[in-house]
Amino acid sequence: MSRRPGPTRRAVAANGLAGAALLATAGSAASGPSAGTAPGGRPLRIAMLLYPGMTALDLVGPQALLAGIAAGGLHLVARTAGPVTSDTGLALVAGDSFETCPRDLDVLFVPGGDGTPAQMRDPDTLAFLRDRAARAGWITSVCTGSLILGAAGLLRGYRATSHWCVRDRVLPRLGAIPVDERVVFDGNRVTAAGISAGLDFALALSARLAGPEAARTSQLVAEYAPAPPFEAGTPGTAGPATTARARAILAPLIDGADAAAAEAKITGP
Repeated sequence: MSRRPGPTRRAVAANGLAGAALLATAGSAASGPSAGTAPGGRPLRIAMLLYPGMTALDLVGPQALLAGIAAGGLHLVARTAGPVTSDTGLALVAGDSFETCPRDLDVLFVPGGDGTPAQMRDPDTLAFLRDRAARAGWITSVCTGSLILGAAGLLRGYRATSHWCVRDRVLPRLGAIPVDERVVFDGNRVTAAGISAGLDFALALSARLAGPEAARTSQLVAEYAPAPPFEAGTPGTAGPATTARARAILAPLIDGADAAAAEAKITGP
């Protein structure tokens, strides 16, 4: 299998501010002097992409859990700094543009959302991701964010996941190997399934960055103990009728991502 080489508004969106403050102690709970720091002891640098039509929860959940270990080095990044509207109308604020985002990152993160097909076709976004990924420690995504990474050529030959509606249909067209798991690590690529899997992703990555005890502490502070009222989180548990209704809602995203993947012309691992 072939692989590619691996005051400001900056750092915290308004939605994640309370979570960042609460979780600021989580990184210090990990053992060892390198907890929450990069090699050499410098603070971690995490860049999280914002774009029009993203799903806010894809980003806000991971941002709240990762902010506490980033020691002020968490950057929300968009083409231009300022408010960016999500697919439900909620606006998040980018403190950095593509130009001002740090060049050397420990974590590069891409959320999914209805705006995914447009980003899969956007040359500036794809160029930004390729550039930062060339030096990033971890290249990551939640939900259909993996399709944007794939369109940038960053998942060719890697095992990866995405939202169930596009995982098996679109990821292979981008050279990735689809895996039906909540969070998939392959080398320095980390991809998570749909929306809610972002919390699982953030805890799993936190354990790698700051140690398992820091991740466990973050989980407890967030009281992340999921007990959904319905067993309908996957097509298998939801059943055919509910899955059909969900597919109808998601059809524009599915078809748009499929068409964008075909245009990307990235095939095979």
